[in-house]
Parts: sequence; structure tokens; C-alpha cells
Amino acid sequence: MLRSRTALGGMVTAPHHLAAEAGRDILREGGNAVEAMIAAAATIAVVYPHMNAIGGDGFWLIAEPGKDPVAIRACGGAANLATPDFYREQGKAAIPARGPLAALTVAGAIGGWIKAAEVAASIGGKIPHSRLMRDAVHHGKTGVPVTKSQVGLTTTKMAELQDSPGYVDTYAANGIPAIGDVLKQPALAATLEQLGRVGFDDFYRGDIARTNARGLEAVGSPLRLTDFEAYHAKIMTPLSVKLSTGTVFNMVPPTQGVASLMILGLFERLGLSGATLDGFDHVHGLIEATKRAFLKRDAHVGDPDRMSIDPMSLLSDEMLDHEAAKIDMKTALPWPHVAKPGDTIWMGAVDANGVAVSYIQSIFWEFGSGVVVPETGVLWQNRGASFTLHDGPNQLGPGRLPFHTLNPALAKLNDGSVLTYGTMGGEGQPQTQSAVFTRNVIYGQDLQEAVSAPRWLLGKTWGEDTTTLKLENRFDPALIEQLKTAGHTVEVVGPYEDMMGHAGGIRLRPNGVMEGATDPRADGSVAAL
Repeated sequence: MLRSRTALGGMVTAPHHLAAEAGRDILREGGNAVEAMIAAAATIAVVYPHMNAIGGDGFWLIAEPGKDPVAIRACGGAANLATPDFYREQGKAAIPARGPLAALTVAGAIGGWIKAAEVAASIGGKIPHSRLMRDAVHHGKTGVPVTKSQVGLTTTKMAELQDSPGYVDTYAANGIPAIGDVLKQPALAATLEQLGRVGFDDFYRGDIARTNARGLEAVGSPLRLTDFEAYHAKIMTPLSVKLSTGTVFNMVPPTQGVASLMILGLFERLGLSGATLDGFDHVHGLIEATKRAFLKRDAHVGDPDRMSIDPMSLLSDEMLDHEAAKIDMKTALPWPHVAKPGDTIWMGAVDANGVAVSYIQSIFWEFGSGVVVPETGVLWQNRGASFTLHDGPNQLGPGRLPFHTLNPALAKLNDGSVLTYGTMGGEGQPQTQSAVFTRNVIYGQDLQEAVSAPRWLLGKTWGEDTTTLKLENRFDPALIEQLKTAGHTVEVVGPYEDMMGHAGGIRLRPNGVMEGATDPRADGSVAAL
């Protein structure tokens, strides 16, 4: 796809085409964008299991016409038994990244669906939960062809996942799958069918909760039924930054949403409005803004109840002016940096009434903890592996929220447009968001071109140990040399790398025209009416 898809009746973009089509069909049946996203979220959990699951977390931004967006924070806290002493008694100096001891936080994603359904109903939504789950249930029962990215990650991660209870039986029962092999998930289909029949709350305070809790306890996870029963997602006011082009919104802590907003606020203060698209000033300016934002993020962002500052203070004019003044537009700031990896999906939806949704659903690393509860088919996240066992803002403790890379974005622009956009990609999420936003909004580049264009990534990702500035090889060689000369430690990678994330976006113009983009690095599509 070289140009943005356009439509008037509604649009959904997702990194797997079956999820986009599931959401689009809800719009066709009279559902709103929020209902469409619930259907897409259920479907993507079935058809793209290496990147997300209903055993993970989710974050929503929902914008109605004429109103500021609302945020839904659907991330689960650590189990009551999850303490530093608990892990030390298990002989662990750090929290394992895989296996039952990595499955230590409540899955918040379906809690987010509960709140999203409330919002959907408040704006006239009437689609039954059973219909929202129908496509996901179908794909779980009849199967779905395995994608190239799932095969690749199953192959490269098998050694560290094969001992996680339920993993091999669910995803590699006949050995590592080949592209096009059919993956059936009957237990997961039955779980989603029950959620559609009896309600989403069953995941926390019903039969599914009890089954998941028993299964997790049996294999050694610290999660218990009381942890499920106590969980509720929250509707919140998102963070925002006002730019000359409009207002951009993103997620509150414990996500890195503040960093995504800081990058755009800092870049605007560099006075580069006349810079060439994807030229040195554009790319170097965003990279250096990223460094300043990440330093602040890592110093302050964690469980919001344990943060010492208001995150909006990081987006104040005074703070942004102060940090922007530190950026050298000729020389790169040295950058050894500890990155925060993650595997995630982003999806967007807009309906004919102008309701826009930006949504992220994640299990942290690829395939999360690897633990699958066999009776429910639910793959469990390893988000809690980002906690530390030592003192600090992200120290493990009962009920505490781990740091999240997840941060869906949405902008209300001065020309009357609404842009919903985002990406998977852990530490790369704020970087890719800044590339897509500046290309489309500041430079006027077609949204699909902005998503497809070559991207960069500063820092570690996908298990790589280097902290280099990675550039896709489609960038102008002259730009690459300029960045090296400025002091960036450059690593040139392939033309369309998974490590750069799977981005997408939908822009709703004031005349009702919707422009949608999906990432050629993924298996997705834009589905529209």
C-alpha cells in the first residue's frame, strides 16, 4: 500500500487483517468505534498471539466530537504474594522473564473492555457482547494461518519458552510451525465465547477467574483469585501537550506516554519548521529530543502512586524550554542507555459519527511469560518482569503497577482533523510516533507514506544488546553519513525491519473523509466502509 486508504463510513486499522475486518464488520452493523475496537481486540488476541493476548494489559484513548479524549488505564498490579522476599525465597536475585514466576501481575486488558463497553453504551452502543466476540471465537475454533512473524519468534524464542507450562502444547504441539500452518485454539475460543455469553466481568469474578487462578497457582505463579477479584480498570484524564498544530494526547503513568509528548514538545522548540523532511535537522532533532525525554522518563515514571512529581509538570512550558535548550543540533549526546523492550499491538478506529479510538494491547515480551492455562487457553503476560527487587521507583510490591512502554496517541489538530495513531515496539514507540506525527502533521506527508517511510530506533530492542542508532537502509546515504559525523553510533539494518515496530493511523478530516494507514512491516490492513 503506497497511499492512504480513504473512506467516509468508518475505518479500522490493525496489524493483522482479520482483526481490522472484525472491527469494520461491527461498524457495518451499526456499532460505534469503541465497539469495533473491542471486537478487533478480541480477534487480534487470537490471530496474533506472539504479540498480545487477553492475559495482557491494554490502554485506550477515546475521543468524541467536541470533547477531549478520555483514557482507560487497564493494567494489572502485582499479586499480593509478589514481594522481593517471595522471589529471594525462590532463590532468585531478579524476577525471571519467562515461566510461572514471570506471570505475577493481573491481566488488565479485559478490564479495559469492561470500561470501554460502558463508554460505548453511553454513546448509543447496542451491539451484544456475544456479537463482539464472534469473529474471535470463530478463528479460535476453526484456526488461523500462522504468520511469518509468529514463525520467526517461535523459532528464535523456543529455547527460553519451551519450559513454560502450556506453551509448547498451545503453539508448537507438532514442532515449530511453518508459515501457513493452521493454529487452532479451542480452549481460548471457549473462554471468549463464555465472556460474550455471561459478560466480561467473568474474567475477574466468575468461572473463568477461578479457573485461571487455579491454573496459575498450580504451576507456581504468585497470582491468586483474590488478586483477580480486586481488579478494576480506571477511566482517567489523559496527558496532553499543546503544540502550534494542535493538542496531542497520550497515556498517564505507569506508561511512557509523557515521553512521547515531551519529544514533540521539545522538537517544536528547536525552531526547525523549515527543515527538510527526513533530512539531518529533522531526524537528529527528534533523536536528541528522544534522549532528553527518556532521561526524564527513566528518572520519574513508574507506579503513579509512588511518583514524586506530577507527570504534567514534565510537559510544562518551563520544563520543555529548559530541556530543549540543552539539545545540540550539531553534536549527538552520548547514549549508553538501558532500554525497555516490549511486544505489543496498536489499533485505531473511527466511526461515521466522528468517534475515534486509539488502543494498545500487550503481553510485554513476545509470547509474554509463555505460561498458558490449558483449561482457558489464556497466555499470560510477563509485564511484572520489569519490576526490580531493589529499592527504587519500580520496586516490586503487592498491588504495584509496573512500568509500561504502551502509549496510544491521539491528536486534535487546529485544522479540525483528528489523528489516532500509534505503534508496537517497546522503546521504539515514542520514536516512531514522533516520526509519523511530524511527517504527516508538520510536513504534510501522506499518512501511509509517513508510516511506510524508513525509520530509526535508538537503543536496545528485541533482545539486541547494542544501544546503537539503528537506521533502515532506505534512508539517504548522505543523511547516514551526517549522523555518523555528528557523533551518533549508527547501525544500518534492513529495509523493513520488525524491530521498528508495527505502526498505523487514521486521520479524520473535517469534511468526514477518513485516511487510514497500516505498516508494511506487519500483517495488517485498513478495513473501511
